[in-house]
Amino acid sequence: MLDNILVREWMTSPVLSVSPNTSISSAHQIMKENNIRRLPVVEDDRLVGIITLGDVREASPSQATALSIWELNYLWAQLTVEKVMSQPVLTVKPDDLMIDAASLMLDNKIGGLPVVSGQGRPLGILTESDIFRMLVQSRSKALVPTS
Repeated sequence: MLDNILVREWMTSPVLSVSPNTSISSAHQIMKENNIRRLPVVEDDRLVGIITLGDVREASPSQATALSIWELNYLWAQLTVEKVMSQPVLTVKPDDLMIDAASLMLDNKIGGLPVVSGQGRPLGILTESDIFRMLVQSRSKALVPTS
């Protein structure tokens, strides 16, 4: 049943992205406002990295410091996505099989994969939530009697 389902059928598109010179605080705000946990990093219409909510948390200032809140906020605003993004990025193509994408995510313990064209242009993103949605909707359709 799942052997012929393509990534393009379940990926989220269009995908929100940021540039490498975006501040960490701006990237964090985009994630919060859109209730997402990862952002592809794009430069010249090509995927160059990915930043996750975990990356943002790790880059956040520690509470155990002698710096004032203003100094901390200033320093955090100067830190860019480029400094903490993950690269190279595992990706999938729109015509890849969902089962292969899910296996790639499971094997690498990651929660999402950017979907890119053959030229590396971001087309969408495939996340755990997309896979769960596919499974639930596939099961619901299988349970509906056909008469």
